[in-house]
Amino acid sequence: MKLSLLLIILPAIATAAQPKPEFQYQTEGIQVSLPTPDEPRVSAFGPESVRAASEYLEKGAICWVREKSCINCHTTGPYMTERPALSPLLGRPNDEILADFISAVPEKVVPVQEIQKNGHKYYPRSFISVWCSLGLAEWDKHVTGKLSEHTDRSLRDMFERQSADGSFASYGEVEVPHITTDFELTLQAARAVTAAPGWLANLKDADVLARVEKMKSWLRDAPPKNDFDRVLKLQLASYMPDLVPQPDRDAALTLLSSKQHADGGWSTRDMSALDDWHYEISDFVRNLVTNLPDAAKPESDAYMTALAIVLMRQNNIPATDQRIQRGIAWLKREQRVSGRWWMHSLYRGNYHYITYIATCQALKALAMCDELK
Repeated sequence: MKLSLLLIILPAIATAAQPKPEFQYQTEGIQVSLPTPDEPRVSAFGPESVRAASEYLEKGAICWVREKSCINCHTTGPYMTERPALSPLLGRPNDEILADFISAVPEKVVPVQEIQKNGHKYYPRSFISVWCSLGLAEWDKHVTGKLSEHTDRSLRDMFERQSADGSFASYGEVEVPHITTDFELTLQAARAVTAAPGWLANLKDADVLARVEKMKSWLRDAPPKNDFDRVLKLQLASYMPDLVPQPDRDAALTLLSSKQHADGGWSTRDMSALDDWHYEISDFVRNLVTNLPDAAKPESDAYMTALAIVLMRQNNIPATDQRIQRGIAWLKREQRVSGRWWMHSLYRGNYHYITYIATCQALKALAMCDELK
């Protein structure tokens, strides 16, 4: 079969396998349109467009809680991990989302049995427990200012799902790059224990302390799967500075800087070979990604551009640095009239939940550069 014909058939197969939904999010009284690449960009970034972005985050999270009621890495997870820190600028985050996270915490922490699938070992609900713990920890840090009992219990439950080597193993295909490599997921667990007010400093449980040390050892020594893992060393240096020597930070910053595009943005797809994102990439995902219009030369995207800015700011690169300024300019140009930042899903290609993740990260990046005043 000719290549040109394959390029027509494969996207059609992917579209048929993942039917186009009517809305990205929907519940009674709320309908959020599907993100599309042709949605108009804002005429000017400013208070109104920031307000629209905030409303988008609120509506998406509320719809998910009311219709799905499960914690995930693409909607309520990013909401709870990033929205609390924006409280001084956007107001108090939604208590309905908090209640949903609290309800997901087991009433009693019990041992969890490791399972295996296709030769891959992991603990069930590991990524859910990590996101739940991190979201609750960030709420405690930025909203109440004190550690809650349910956050403590969630963190302890999280460590019951830790692998023997100290990592938290990812499983199942999800939105690239969220929860795709074990390093990324374990890094989120490290962020959770450092965000929870006083939790680590006051921890006395010998078993949990040993698990924390095993996690730190794994994060310090684990070989990276891809360049995404390598640049995430910058984030690890922010949460646990003793794990990342200065030469490693310098190397990660040099690598990150080398990935910046001429337009000022960064691309997630530049950060890894496709098969290195996850221990198993399905044919569907492979066909979707390799048949994107810009597959040969990926364009800048909102998530990686925002994350690059965050990584640099977390490592004390001033907001006036030209790399950051060019990234900020890209983000301001690319916001859409709905308030969100468009990004094509590299997982399903229908709901484009990565747009929600990217919008959370974009607001975080802009806030860290004092651009939301």
